[in-house]
Amino acid sequence: MKNIKVMIVDDSAVVRQVLSGTLSEHAGIEVIGTAADPLFAMDKMQREWPDVIVLDVEMPRMDGISFLKKLMAERPTPVVICSTLTEKGAATTMEAMAAGAVAIVTKPQAGLRQFLLEATEELASAIRAAAQARLKRLTPKPQQQPPAPKLSADAILPAGGAAAMTRTTERIVAIGTSTGGTQALEYVLTALPRVCPGIVIVQHMPEKFTAAFAERLNALCQIEVREAKHGDRVIPGRALIAPGGRHMLLKRSGAQYMVEVVDGPPVSRHKPSVDVLFRSTARAAGANATGIIMTGMGDDGARGLREMHEAGAFTLGQDEATCVVYGMPKEAMKLGAVSREIPLEQVPAYILRSDR
Repeated sequence: MKNIKVMIVDDSAVVRQVLSGTLSEHAGIEVIGTAADPLFAMDKMQREWPDVIVLDVEMPRMDGISFLKKLMAERPTPVVICSTLTEKGAATTMEAMAAGAVAIVTKPQAGLRQFLLEATEELASAIRAAAQARLKRLTPKPQQQPPAPKLSADAILPAGGAAAMTRTTERIVAIGTSTGGTQALEYVLTALPRVCPGIVIVQHMPEKFTAAFAERLNALCQIEVREAKHGDRVIPGRALIAPGGRHMLLKRSGAQYMVEVVDGPPVSRHKPSVDVLFRSTARAAGANATGIIMTGMGDDGARGLREMHEAGAFTLGQDEATCVVYGMPKEAMKLGAVSREIPLEQVPAYILRSDR
């Protein structure tokens, strides 16, 4: 099997040195070069083009976003953003994701060398996911060493319990996505009119970045989009995005829907987890819900979508041709959890349909 050729572009000599050494130790990954800024990188890449680029955002001479836009316009190549975890950096990184970056790996402002030594498994996993990406349509949180237990939604919300209410006029849409999901969600949410069903979303993304992602979408969309807070109501014309590092559950109080934002262990190696959201939606909304699983690596959400399907919900899976990574929808299809598989372009129309 051919090695994944990687170029590291970062103005920090420490980052270049440590990542080059540690990534080269991973089977199937070959670091073919490093560069202190995009202009140096372009010169080296003309001689040997990488399969994946690990890219910093803030660099001299040319920033990462300008480089990314140039790259996607001229020769689309999978890019993993390696960005400092700050509020300011989160907003900038969201611009990079919108420009076509596939994944985010965060790095701290302090203790950088030790962090990079410990986080290379995460970065290697993101690189492998990026290498599979279909950019024209445009982690799991990667397995740690030793592997973390792959918990089910039982860890947050036990199976069984009260059944959902019978069919009502108010509908809920629950969406789960991962790699490639930032672009897919932007496509779907910007296509929706101001009056649409209430939407709850899990997008696998690190802490701090979900708030910037929601703010960006809110500025682009007719509907209200915001990072969920504990107790927020789910109402027509509003989309709530689960905050990074927390689980989000749909709850019902009488005829009203709201969300709970809770801590807990990772489920299916993710926090927030799509399985947790989908299970809670099956229980709270039953046949009043539509579940949608979109692009992403791994299988988070597949079991939860099956629970929604069994509770009478209409369930959709994004098709392989329009997924950046056909992982999560594929696993849901295998479980018989998907009522209908559709291309990304049809998702907004199905959200608005009342006849299923």
